Amino acid sequence: MRKLTIFYSVLLIAVIGLMGMLWKDSHPEKIEARDYPQIKAGGVLRIITEYNSTGYYISGDTIQGFQYELSQAIATLSGLEVETSLDMSLSNSFDKLQADQCDIIARNIPITSKNKEEYLFIDPLVLNKQVLVQRTKKANNGVAPLRNQLNLAGKTLHIPADSPSKLRLNNLIKEIGDTIYIKEDSIYSSEQLVIMVAKGDIDFAVCDKNIAAKAASFHPEVDIKTDISFTQLQAWAVRKTSPILLDSLNSWFNQMREKDTFNEIYKRYYSK
Repeated sequence: MRKLTIFYSVLLIAVIGLMGMLWKDSHPEKIEARDYPQIKAGGVLRIITEYNSTGYYISGDTIQGFQYELSQAIATLSGLEVETSLDMSLSNSFDKLQADQCDIIARNIPITSKNKEEYLFIDPLVLNKQVLVQRTKKANNGVAPLRNQLNLAGKTLHIPADSPSKLRLNNLIKEIGDTIYIKEDSIYSSEQLVIMVAKGDIDFAVCDKNIAAKAASFHPEVDIKTDISFTQLQAWAVRKTSPILLDSLNSWFNQMREKDTFNEIYKRYYSK
């Protein structure tokens, strides 16, 4: 009788334990969304950007970049430590943002209606547009640069992999009613594609005018006068669940503008 009592007691404990495990699996713990209060408590603000002159790059023994300098100015204003990670793919950056692997995508992201459905954007940082990068007439054996978007039919346009330009080019294909071949490059950035056009390795690339203008200032063989898109507002993105962080960022940027810090950083990277 005593053995049966022990057996049933052990069995009861096992059943209760199993029921507890099943209940826990069906009622997962609610993870608190990471917003500014959680960031402030941890003391670390995590940003993700891209490796180029508008994001983050190393020159000699110095870290530079438009987004990097802005993030450091925010670190000074907020008292937070800024942790920077790099990813050339905007799609990957969005995935990491949603997976809580970063708090901010610090890139010049077009503020489109589709993007606004999924993410929150700070007040616009820059006005930008997509331009066609091609060689000048002098650098292209007397062949004049294309000025009409209809003449892009049948041409191959190179863009960095997962570039925001892809959406615009897909729309342009519909607009002209003809085929444009889009070649996504998983190795080279926009700046490197501009250099490849200048050297004659490729004939056409598409990238942000701000990036193209900076690269073209070092390569007079390049023509960037043909627009591919209208002017766009571009800014940083945060999760929909981070409205307090959004307000904090806008406040910090307003302070930078009032102190002229923002303009000084902007001029270093975008003024000729």
